[in-house]
Amino acid sequence: MGSLTGILAIYGLVVLLTILAQVLAAAQRLGITTLAGNREGLAQLDGAAGRLDRAQLNSVITLALAAPAFLIHIIQGSSGGGVLLAAQIFLLARVAYVVVYAIGIPWVRTVSWLTGYAMVFWLYLMAL
Repeated sequence: MGSLTGILAIYGLVVLLTILAQVLAAAQRLGITTLAGNREGLAQLDGAAGRLDRAQLNSVITLALAAPAFLIHIIQGSSGGGVLLAAQIFLLARVAYVVVYAIGIPWVRTVSWLTGYAMVFWLYLMAL
């Protein structure tokens, strides 16, 4: 985790793996035939499948919000002043978020979400 581009790439992979885990959990819960359909009237997922569904949606949104902050610093060539540390903490917090959400640990999930959010916020502030 030594560069901003590497951390952003790793987070992109985390999001892709989260989507894959969600699809596999949903397929196990609903069946592949149901998922291959048009998904109209699809039953709401519960349990781990539902938590993974919510985690993957949140992860995609977070990627859309975090990527510009990373790219600003990459373009500016700034990785000092806490930028790299904030990016590393962001990545660790987001991995923890997905794992603890899938397992179903609510308060740890909230703390990890807040930590990741704070780091993205901090990256934007440091870009000003």
